[in-house]
Amino acid sequence: MSEYPLLEMKNISKSFPGVKALDNLNFNLQKGEVHGILGENGAGKSTLIKVLGGIYRPEQGEIVIDGKTAQIAGVIDARKYGISIIHQELMLIPHMTVAANVYLTREPKTRYGRIDTAKMNEDTAKILDTLGASIQADTLAGRLSIAQQQLVEIAKALSLDARILVMDEPTSSLTETEVGMLFETMNRLRARGVGIIYISHRMSELFEITDRITVIRDGKFVGTCNTKETDVDTLISMMVGAKLESYYTFNERTYGSTVLEVKNICRKGTLNDVSFTLREGEILGFGGIVGAGRSELMRSILGIDPMDSGEIYISGQQLLKPSPRAAEKMGLVMVPENRKLEGLVLNNSVKFNATLAVLKEFISSTGLNKKKREKIVDRYVDMLSIKTSSNDKIVGQLSGGNQQKVVIAKWLAAHPRVLILDEPTRGIDVSAKADVYRIIDMLAQQGIGIIVISSELNEIINICDRIAVMFGGRISRVLERSEATQETILKYATGGMNG
Repeated sequence: MSEYPLLEMKNISKSFPGVKALDNLNFNLQKGEVHGILGENGAGKSTLIKVLGGIYRPEQGEIVIDGKTAQIAGVIDARKYGISIIHQELMLIPHMTVAANVYLTREPKTRYGRIDTAKMNEDTAKILDTLGASIQADTLAGRLSIAQQQLVEIAKALSLDARILVMDEPTSSLTETEVGMLFETMNRLRARGVGIIYISHRMSELFEITDRITVIRDGKFVGTCNTKETDVDTLISMMVGAKLESYYTFNERTYGSTVLEVKNICRKGTLNDVSFTLREGEILGFGGIVGAGRSELMRSILGIDPMDSGEIYISGQQLLKPSPRAAEKMGLVMVPENRKLEGLVLNNSVKFNATLAVLKEFISSTGLNKKKREKIVDRYVDMLSIKTSSNDKIVGQLSGGNQQKVVIAKWLAAHPRVLILDEPTRGIDVSAKADVYRIIDMLAQQGIGIIVISSELNEIINICDRIAVMFGGRISRVLERSEATQETILKYATGGMNG
């Protein structure tokens, strides 16, 4: 370890109208370290990174690199100091090659002033090779997987001689295999002395890849822990400012009659003779590794994807021609995994999104019943504790957790009998997760049958009554809550035990 930290951010403060985003905050990063930053949405993580990257200028504070004060007045200055940020939303241009993306605006030129494509491809290939990436430099970026695009972003950073690399929620769209590939790349960079700032809501990842974790709350530094010397409960307590015995919500309930019965669903190459039942007031979890068929099963039940054979019954009545509209009419709805692409109209209001599924309730031949519409929105904003300054606020301006609540509100307004939630807490902070768990439990107590698909084993173990484990397009076992452990689920999810 060098005499000085690679990076120090000292007493950083940044304000926006009416908001103190950063308040005298301190942070440091060592050479060859992966340092996690943890905090709820709105805690100041993004603002801190934008100050480091030269996007924002702080009112006070000092950035020190290798023991010397750095003058960062803009993004170009940050790059000169070897600072590179890989944002959650990837910035590649899909119709350009990998090499062209890596060297965008910095293309090498021939002596005639033309872009030297051969050299650009050669240099890019060398960088990709050091990352262990089997990506051709002349491939169009739009043809790459999300994981490969992440590697190209890292290659771009290395082409800028990045010494400080910031990764903001880099695994939000990656499979488990791709996450493993990313971590291997990070370990290579760590061995080369690159300092990595890693922002994630996923506790398991922070414990796997980081050396230290810094928690910030309300724009203030709370504390830094050595990863090997802390635990989840301690970090959660630091994040929310109070001791949480458990942020999962589960209450014993009395189940009603069967509300959903799925019989022998098959779809070539995806689903193989899948059957299960769901009772009123029951929370049924679906576990399994990526590719097991969980989301595909729900899409077939809803008629989004066609099934080759099988039967679906809702409260004893058969859904004869599955389609999203037909399923909704019978009380079967789904909150999709990707709320931004499939669940919300981001550039429209909370009011618009929350009532999108029930337009017929307040629009008639005589016009729009504004009072009734507001009453519907107010009910669910209050019920779900949606934090918004106004029902007219643009939903894309809300935090991830509140966006998720708006999607849930949209379907609750349709009075469902069965609510399917696909990865309901992906990309939201721990406090928002606790809210979602409370909502799920509350809805189950009201008699709604709920299906939860989740890649977080602790989540389905702690909130579900039963867990259906899928492997290879089949349900390999349905576990009662009392027998569900991470080890048991993983055995059935990987074909290690026969149902």
